[in-house]
Amino acid sequence: MSSVDSTAPDPSVVSNIPTPPFVRLPDPKQLFLVRAARFGSLAEGHELAPYLRFLSGLCRAQADIQEGLPEPDAVAPETLERARQHTMPPLDRGHFTADAAFTATLDRLLVAAAGLDMPSQARIALEKVTKADADGRARMVENVLAEAIPVETIAEHIFLAAALQVHFTRLAARLDARSLQSVGDGACPSCGGAPTATVLVNSPHTPGARYCSCSLCGTLWNYVRSKCTLCGSTRKILFQEIEGAGNIKAETCDDCHGYMKVLNQQKDDRLDPVADDVATLGLDLLVRELGFRRGGINPFLIGY
Repeated sequence: MSSVDSTAPDPSVVSNIPTPPFVRLPDPKQLFLVRAARFGSLAEGHELAPYLRFLSGLCRAQADIQEGLPEPDAVAPETLERARQHTMPPLDRGHFTADAAFTATLDRLLVAAAGLDMPSQARIALEKVTKADADGRARMVENVLAEAIPVETIAEHIFLAAALQVHFTRLAARLDARSLQSVGDGACPSCGGAPTATVLVNSPHTPGARYCSCSLCGTLWNYVRSKCTLCGSTRKILFQEIEGAGNIKAETCDDCHGYMKVLNQQKDDRLDPVADDVATLGLDLLVRELGFRRGGINPFLIGY
């Protein structure tokens, strides 16, 4: 592993370079199709190949089940206005109530997942979720939305998380990007969720602009480089990397002792914040040995 000081300027503040848009809302179907393809390519020759292939199939199911789904309940205008006035995310995950759209999404996902090849642990977990009653599923939904999944039931929660990702991505896609505003360091302006990772985008207009990627709704929001996404500190920010894998680094902060992965899509535009996060578990293990805690949220990162 090597570390480098954070000295690169933020393209968003360099003269003659346009300011990047604050938010990029997701394309619900395309997001999961691209992610499925990335998981599939990462599986080739990887020590986690069976699991990565399973996640590829699960992401493909996330895309396929969307055809004909009921529309999610619209966010009330007064809720949007209240969120704007009080600098809150308009999608209130803390008061989530399953509507017909989410119920259909979960039911379809569980049926689609049953036809996938998967590790035995995932198969057992799927059976438990399928047999769970409404109260049991509701508790798992609450755990995912609270980003507090019990370690011993991570495998079961994967399926609930996958359904919630589809649902909240569809909700986020319907928001007005121009109305969204920063709601705090490390918080998605659409739903308040934590990022999985950050990406340096390969954009022709704002090359190298940094975006956080929401772990739940897929929203990307602009965040300055050389600033901790967890606590906002600009002091003692370093980048750790595994030799030979410089396209993905861990940004560490000595103030809060946390870290977040940074994916450089300028060097490889195939990088996906969820798929490549899972595939670089080795980087997590090395950074943790240095005493840093993981800041990114990824419900697919089993065993960490």
